[in-house]
Amino acid sequence: MGTNESAHIVWDWNGTLFHDNDAIIGATNAAFAELGLEPITLERYRALYCVPVPKFYERLMGRLPTDAEWLVMDETFHRYYTEHRIACELTEGVPALLAEWGSAGRSQSLLSMYGHDELVPLVRGFGIEPHFIRVDGRTGPSGGSKAEHMVRHLGALDGVRPSRVVVIGDAADDGIAARHVGARAVLYTGGSHSRASLEEVGVPVVDSLAEAVEEAERLAA
Repeated sequence: MGTNESAHIVWDWNGTLFHDNDAIIGATNAAFAELGLEPITLERYRALYCVPVPKFYERLMGRLPTDAEWLVMDETFHRYYTEHRIACELTEGVPALLAEWGSAGRSQSLLSMYGHDELVPLVRGFGIEPHFIRVDGRTGPSGGSKAEHMVRHLGALDGVRPSRVVVIGDAADDGIAARHVGARAVLYTGGSHSRASLEEVGVPVVDSLAEAVEEAERLAA
């Protein structure tokens, strides 16, 4: 079966392949502390998180942050996250799942809203880069939506039709980005969103990445 006709997975990174919840929550609370906001729990984060990120802050603050506040919070978040991500690992079972998908003759790629120049060495450091035909992180300012990045990502994949693509991620935005390009999506509850908020997207929701891969196979059949 050629690449054209076999299923292709576009993986998300943060909260999906990379289990970085502790670093994300710590970085979010460090950013909140800059504005004197109360710290947030993982449960509350998952219930309220959305993109673009300033909208998430609006849900917590009751108003959108000013441009100056956003710059302070964004800079604080990324500084804290960079310090604390080193303690984070791949989600359980990821190397085997990536290897199995590839050994079946199917392709996969990685698209993240994490900065490209930081993402690539991180992926490389875990030894999983060879499993992907392309690795793309965000270029340009943070705070946007994934849909525009998904258009560019799929456009750069040779011979991969959107109708054969399944996006696997942990955020509603992953499902919305997939729909934007005519792809399917499976959403995973182990990252940034609660099951309830993921189910609102109207795509399959699973509790493990092994289930996500099984669902991707079914969707692309």
